[in-house]
Amino acid sequence: MRAAFAERLGPPDVIRYGELPSPVPGPTDVLVDVLATAVNPVDTFVRSGVFRTPMAFPFVIGRDLVGTVAAAGPGAPGFAVGDLVWSNSLGHGGRQGAAAEQAVVAADRLYHLPEGVPPVDAVAVVHPGATAYLALFTHGGLRPGETVLVGGGAGNVGSALIVMAAEAGARVLATAAARDAGHCRALGAAEVVDYRDPRQAERLRQAAPNGVDLWLDTSGVNDLTTAVDLLAPRGRIVLLAGAASRPVLPAGQLYMKDGSIRGFVISHATSAELAEAAAALNRLLAAGRLRPRSTESLPLSEAAAAHRRMENGELHGRRLILLPGA
Repeated sequence: MRAAFAERLGPPDVIRYGELPSPVPGPTDVLVDVLATAVNPVDTFVRSGVFRTPMAFPFVIGRDLVGTVAAAGPGAPGFAVGDLVWSNSLGHGGRQGAAAEQAVVAADRLYHLPEGVPPVDAVAVVHPGATAYLALFTHGGLRPGETVLVGGGAGNVGSALIVMAAEAGARVLATAAARDAGHCRALGAAEVVDYRDPRQAERLRQAAPNGVDLWLDTSGVNDLTTAVDLLAPRGRIVLLAGAASRPVLPAGQLYMKDGSIRGFVISHATSAELAEAAAALNRLLAAGRLRPRSTESLPLSEAAAAHRRMENGELHGRRLILLPGA
């Protein structure tokens, strides 16, 4: 089969495109013919070695796929040849990736795609969507009626956070560029503040006079001074981006508010947590509530260029989709 793979860690240029032996599924695995795979920031972290994880070389890159079942092991009930399926947890933890014509997926990490959902739309949102779900509910403990702050609300994860928090009955505040305010409001944000506004903190306080119950900053800036100051009593901060950030923590103010801070990396999520997130994503996908804002499709042979463009900051929220059949 043809695949995008690396034989060592390093910059985008280590990615090669060529022939590899077809993967062989085990008794609890499913062999999937890949229709599309997405390019995520975390894929660049794995390829470069920023995020260390078990891998065997040659290593097929990529985390997400949508495809059709080619074969299912006897210990993989519920999957039949031809089923349209998706996964968002390949390419780390000893698992080979999705950027290939075929991939092996453990049955407990594979989910059926709802009827009528375009594969490219689905593969573009399943990773940021799962990240949003786990941040809000598994780690953030979101409850109806609470106020949520989404930093970077116009991005892929930010957009999913707004949709899910609003649907759960929360009041959502978002920060975004002024040009993206309408997009965030359309997703469900009650208030949108320009992140470039020098009075951003003041405007957020006016929008949430009783404080913010759950604070999530997808930009990775992690301004804990502002976050803790605006936190409501027993408020929570979930850190989900900014691996190199070194913010100042106002510890005294945090504990006097009974506040908490929790780090979250989706690569550490259990298969049970991912399955719970997948059920929520499938419901939103089927209802048309979870869709990518912008996508660009490329042939799988362009994987190295796609990684380079992502690391150069050229995408501005656009999702790159790699197509093995192109």
